[in-house]
Amino acid sequence: MPRFLTLTDVAEELQISMAQARAIVRSGELPAIQIGGRGQWRVEQVKLDEYIQGLYAEQAAKAEARRAVSPQTEDA
Repeated sequence: MPRFLTLTDVAEELQISMAQARAIVRSGELPAIQIGGRGQWRVEQVKLDEYIQGLYAEQAAKAEARRAVSPQTEDA
């Protein structure tokens, strides 16, 4: 497995468009580096894995918050 991924690789792995991949990199949400004279973006595989885990954690926190706001009613 390569250490660095192109934005095309990132878009494919996340099943998103190139524009979306570029946007999350440019925003800093997904850490990346620019390499070479043309400034091509590269994302370290470990950073992509951390980003994905962060999304899972964010979704879990949102689900927990929803459960706290509207707890299930108990049957009497």
